[in-house]
Amino acid sequence: MKIFTDSACDLPKAYYAEHDVHLFPLRVEIDGKEYADVIGIDPFEIYNEIRNGNRPKTSQVSPEAFIEAFTDLAKSGEQGIYIAFSSGLSGTYSTAMMLREQVKEEYPNLQLEIIDSKCASLGLGLVVEEVVRLRDENFNFEEIVKRAKFQAEHMEHLFTVEDLDFLAKGGRVSKASAFIGGLLSIKPLMHMEDGKLVPIEKLRGRKKVFKRIIEVMAERGENLSDQVIGISHGDDMDAANEMKRMIVDAFHPKAVQIEIVGSTIASHTGPGVIAIFFLNKQFGA
Repeated sequence: MKIFTDSACDLPKAYYAEHDVHLFPLRVEIDGKEYADVIGIDPFEIYNEIRNGNRPKTSQVSPEAFIEAFTDLAKSGEQGIYIAFSSGLSGTYSTAMMLREQVKEEYPNLQLEIIDSKCASLGLGLVVEEVVRLRDENFNFEEIVKRAKFQAEHMEHLFTVEDLDFLAKGGRVSKASAFIGGLLSIKPLMHMEDGKLVPIEKLRGRKKVFKRIIEVMAERGENLSDQVIGISHGDDMDAANEMKRMIVDAFHPKAVQIEIVGSTIASHTGPGVIAIFFLNKQFGA
């Protein structure tokens, strides 16, 4: 069975080859030059460009990459699962669906499940890791699809950004709100709702946001001590470690996985973003 995902999952570059996962890179453009995310550019380059005043642009996975991979899958006769970046944040999922049907016109026996994860960053990455684990433990195709959809549906995303201006330029908050927020050190606490970014509340200062994240985790999480909790950070390992310490003290999870926010998502959130991922319900519970 073949597993596919895209670079919005923010897993380390080495992960894909080590675990036989086919990566579809989204694309990042800086100063008129386009790069394949993960393959052609790394997040630290993006953060440096942003700090130097450049604003990268992003675009979907190339259609050619989908067609080639889906055609190869059809020819191999294997089953495949593609866990895709949220359709609420990118057109990548809908493009993949369209191109799957195009390939099926020539190869009607193509067996490919495309899952709209409605997740982003390491929230998507944790779903991918679960699918890999199930494949490696020889679960059947239908069971893996079922569990992947369940995990994606119940994956919580809580995050805050250092600079509201990035969200303002993406239309997530008004420019006036961003300006006032910057003056008053107002930090937004946001989450994902049906695959889209939605603000929960605004707090003054990062310490208050972190404390509130712990409170919301306690309200929403299920059996957090039995979970791997994900943390993504925008080139701010100190903040990620502080968040980890607070999570460990509060919930004693099985593990805490920290990854850097990748080039695609960093282009829209900027440096300093901190995001937390956990399940609000566990399969079979």
